[in-house]
Amino acid sequence: MHLHFSLNADLNAFSGSVLNIAECCLLPSNHPKREDDSVAIVWRGEGCDDSPVNQMTLKELREQVMLVANALDATFSKGDAIATDMPMTVYAVVIYLAIILAGCVVVLIADSFAAREIAIRLRVSNAKGIFTQDFILRGGRKFSLYSKVVEAVPVKAIVLPAIGNDVSIQLREQDLSWNDFLSSVSHLPRANYYSPVYQPADSVINILFSSGTTGEPKAIPWTQLSPIRCSSEQWAHLDVKVGDVNCSPTNLGWVVGPALVFGCFLNGVTLALFHGSPLGCSFCKFIQDTEVTTLGTVPSLVKTWKRTNCLEGLDWTKIKSFVSTGEASSVDDDLWLSSKSYYNPIIECCGGTELAASYIQGSSLQPQAFGAFSTASMTTGFVILDEHGVPFPDNEACVGEVGLFPVSLGSSDRLLSADHEEVYFRGMPMHKGMRLRRHGDIIKRTIGGYFVVQGRADDTMNLGGIKTSSIEIERVCDRADESILETAAITVAQIDGGPEVLVVFAVLKPGFKCQPDKLKMTFTKAIQSDLNPLFKVSFVKIVTEFPRTASNKLLGRVLMDQAKLELSVKSRI
Repeated sequence: MHLHFSLNADLNAFSGSVLNIAECCLLPSNHPKREDDSVAIVWRGEGCDDSPVNQMTLKELREQVMLVANALDATFSKGDAIATDMPMTVYAVVIYLAIILAGCVVVLIADSFAAREIAIRLRVSNAKGIFTQDFILRGGRKFSLYSKVVEAVPVKAIVLPAIGNDVSIQLREQDLSWNDFLSSVSHLPRANYYSPVYQPADSVINILFSSGTTGEPKAIPWTQLSPIRCSSEQWAHLDVKVGDVNCSPTNLGWVVGPALVFGCFLNGVTLALFHGSPLGCSFCKFIQDTEVTTLGTVPSLVKTWKRTNCLEGLDWTKIKSFVSTGEASSVDDDLWLSSKSYYNPIIECCGGTELAASYIQGSSLQPQAFGAFSTASMTTGFVILDEHGVPFPDNEACVGEVGLFPVSLGSSDRLLSADHEEVYFRGMPMHKGMRLRRHGDIIKRTIGGYFVVQGRADDTMNLGGIKTSSIEIERVCDRADESILETAAITVAQIDGGPEVLVVFAVLKPGFKCQPDKLKMTFTKAIQSDLNPLFKVSFVKIVTEFPRTASNKLLGRVLMDQAKLELSVKSRI
């Protein structure tokens, strides 16, 4: 890490210091046990279960990143925003680090988004180009990705092949294949060497998006402090160290993706990447063959593994801890998962893109309870507020909205597409002389001192670990069928625990009739086309009108109670 210290010896001694956080990931000098020939990344493709695991050493990774950084200089300008929209492959990680090394800003877009959502993110970030793939291979199926990018925006695209050494489709005139992009620096005598661009710690390195409580996604910049937060949190809560192997099925478009990259490379941990779907036996065998020591999960994934029995005959006993995030966990499923590795702990983690990590976690230093959190994350603090905005005493069992302490390492201090002060602070109560920060979770503190997240205080939804808003869902459903007058979308917990499910209440126009099951299919198809192909409607309830207050505010709690009753009835059938 290249830091140029100020001569000022007061509390501002680090003002004027500069670094490049990507370079910090690539140097062996950060760890006494880490060498150039240490394995940095291991990976394997779906369906290649009997093939050797691919490996990339730290030196090889550094040379690949520097090669791409040189090619970026030949194609873009310093400071440009450059997007990535592709699966989390070894190439995606190389590109991500290279953009930061070159002094540009990465715009991270999840590969599951529809063309409209890609276009919004490229427009908000003013991206000058985008890295993508021709296709996505997942679950034995082939999905076009380049065509969505072409539909979304006219900016230059650099296209990587999903299979083989070159793309298998015709590109637009302004676009480049991966091979052509790299060939722009093939004449350089030292194409694998690059002098990093050093910037202040508060300079922006990437932009992530979170829907939050509004229809327009919030553009959240991460500074160079955000990766330090990610890595320190994983070191403190998960006890990761040099020689460990970390895997989490995710995408760079979600907070877990970049957090995983920095958590591994800044701690000297090997990053394990599976090129394909995490739902089947191929992924589970990959975890065994790479001897993963920390495995990130999502509760819906665990439920699928358990239901399909795809761990049968596999050895997961190298795993020291599991990390669960994105959804509410099922205690029964967690017990099953933990049993696969000598009943090692499952560390619950809950946070947000704007926090660069979590605000509440489990800890390897404390006894853990399935489906619960044991402590505030390192560098953070919070209180639980009653309905009047008054904090409950710290040792009292209670339920209320969480209020975060306003300062935590690496968390956001600006938004590109919204007013940061308005979104996170305005209207929040004071506590011990500081204005609390809004997050939106309702949490319960148990008699034993553990914490359980109870849902959202606003109308933000969590579908399969992806945050969206009821406004976005309802906007799509309202225009999905000519019979619809208005809709209301809510999420409710399943009777047996686990991730929440999406329920849509619908009021029909006068004179129209429609079956709930038909609307369920119509709504699901529209949502998957316009918002995200991973979303689905669990059931539709047709009502004559919505319950509202005297001021015409929708009584969501009444609808939620109706939905819970419907789920209860369905579970008994």
